[in-house]
Amino acid sequence: MVDTVRVQGADLMDASEVEERLATAPSPKFLGLFRGLVYDYTVFNQRTLDLDLERVERYYRARGFYDARVRSGLATTTSQGHVAVTIEVEEGLPVLVGKVTVEGIAELPEPVRTLVLNRVARTLPSGALFDEDRYEMGEERATRVLTEASYAFAKVTRRAQVDLAAHTADVTYRVVAGPTAVLGEITFRGLDGLPELPVRRAFDLRPGMPYSTSDLDAARVSVIDLGIFANVDIQPDLTPTDDPTPKIPIVVQLEAAKLHALRLGGGIELDLIRTDVHGSIGWEHGSFLGGLRKLSIELRPGLVFYPTRLPDFQSPTHLLPEAKTRVELSQPGVLEARTRGMIRAEYNIYPVLLSPEIDPSASVLGYREFRGAVGLDRTLWKLFGQVTYNFQRNDPFTYVGPLDASLSGVTLSYLDLLVQLDFRNDKLSPHKGFLVANDVQFAGGVGDARDIRVQPEARLYVPVTRRTTIALRGSVGFLFPFNYGSTLLDNAERKRLPAVDRAAWIKDVQLIYFRAFYSGGPNSNRGYALRGVGPHGTIPFFNPTLAAIDLADSCDRANPSFNAARCAQPLGGMSLWELSIEFRFPISGPLTSALFCDTSDVSPRKVNLRFEYLHLSCGTGFRYATPVGPIRLDVGYRVPGMQVLGKPDSAVEGIPGTILGVPIAVSIGIGEAF
Repeated sequence: MVDTVRVQGADLMDASEVEERLATAPSPKFLGLFRGLVYDYTVFNQRTLDLDLERVERYYRARGFYDARVRSGLATTTSQGHVAVTIEVEEGLPVLVGKVTVEGIAELPEPVRTLVLNRVARTLPSGALFDEDRYEMGEERATRVLTEASYAFAKVTRRAQVDLAAHTADVTYRVVAGPTAVLGEITFRGLDGLPELPVRRAFDLRPGMPYSTSDLDAARVSVIDLGIFANVDIQPDLTPTDDPTPKIPIVVQLEAAKLHALRLGGGIELDLIRTDVHGSIGWEHGSFLGGLRKLSIELRPGLVFYPTRLPDFQSPTHLLPEAKTRVELSQPGVLEARTRGMIRAEYNIYPVLLSPEIDPSASVLGYREFRGAVGLDRTLWKLFGQVTYNFQRNDPFTYVGPLDASLSGVTLSYLDLLVQLDFRNDKLSPHKGFLVANDVQFAGGVGDARDIRVQPEARLYVPVTRRTTIALRGSVGFLFPFNYGSTLLDNAERKRLPAVDRAAWIKDVQLIYFRAFYSGGPNSNRGYALRGVGPHGTIPFFNPTLAAIDLADSCDRANPSFNAARCAQPLGGMSLWELSIEFRFPISGPLTSALFCDTSDVSPRKVNLRFEYLHLSCGTGFRYATPVGPIRLDVGYRVPGMQVLGKPDSAVEGIPGTILGVPIAVSIGIGEAF
């Protein structure tokens, strides 16, 4: 059995990339820990190792190392029936790219000629390693430039002259552009009874338009975005013709997915704030009432065990039922061919559990919530835009204890504008690329809140090796309320009774809760519980039997009766900044890991980014790949002395929970943190 396989002597190349291409591989580990459990052992074979030695030399040659030689391949017995394989490599000097020439482009239009030269130069620059993949890619990218510019029959060939003594390679690409072409007849096959008109409308290309592979790709994506086709294959007929302006017939081969889908599932949530079990049932129709309208219905019933939570696992004293219901209908081709219209309604019932601390005398508040939205979205190349008008109504009730007489329902409405520019190579598990986004909301009109809320975000993914990635995320947020928020500073910083009556205080706290920024949790600062970072203070309607003055006095930290569960509830804030960095690396098969550091702050003041409030947490986690994204477990540790610079950790707003006395938080989720 093979325990380990190592390539030694790889100074200029990444040894792990060489090892991944070998047929001789270590015995796989279940969950990255146990060999021989679930997966079979890898049996050592000398003939396979001999072939691997040839593979190593060929791989090096393909990367430009023509002098590379494998000195030896050794299999050393480590224990009874187990071996460790070592392959010794002598890399030698690499061959570098010398002169790069592109021929046959003199008659092309200046913009096309310039783009071909730039694309080749970026792909295979002079002085770079003479990598065979990049060499071939230069041909492919030059061809792509031409086919995007209507040269449907363009051919590009490549030639390299390698000087082994000088360790250089001069490269020549030869272009034969051919005539420019236009689209001919467009035929759709594989509709399986689905209406052709909305598919053709989404495709949005017509005979006589200039032929362009980029336009065809965009049309393909638009048809896929209809959500009812498992595969869309565009097949241009490139049969040579004597026509000076050839017409290229297009066949769009479709593979329809199932129009109806039923989903069943369930799960458990366990963290510092709550424990619940929940189920999930969903149903989708891909062509509701015809016209490729998509209808989705989802119901998620659950049961919260109160006050059971990490780390003490208290016995539940109350069972709090909750439910989330969501119905959405989308219509393709609204206003124009590739704009989608959407209408969505939600009805939710849930408890409001905000803090790791428990106040046994406090009421357990819940909300009956209705949400509605109507909007449009559109994708243009890498740019996604969405505009929605949102309406929300929340009516309070209590699961446990009395309801504050001054607590009433809240109505909100706002216009939401979202723009994303996405250059990531994979949306579920990105390895390279970047994303920038901005979300702007305007609340007002019908409803209790009037404000402007802005939150831009940027993400960057840098490949270190083929399977390791450095990921970074940064975000800021600013809230500008016009008719609420006056009690936040008194509550959060000054720790005194706001200069308003109790009913006005309660209304203000509610509006802040629904519109403010929060930080902390599995997709934010992972050393803190959900909403754990930022202003904390008193939420009066959690203690309806206490007068406002009594509540304020009992929440003075100098008061012996100070109770964090009553006096250090997350309030939300007006200004937010967040910054995260991760190093993601493989372990075995679908199991990967990550090292991360998160830092963030939420301020109760407008346009107030407090960078001395680091709230730094670092940790590690594991991800297990699934078709819907990786299942993720992260453990974040709040670094002592790096919470608020120049102040003791006790100065942090609120009292973050601990697990076994250690300042950590555990989070579980689906999908990468960012």
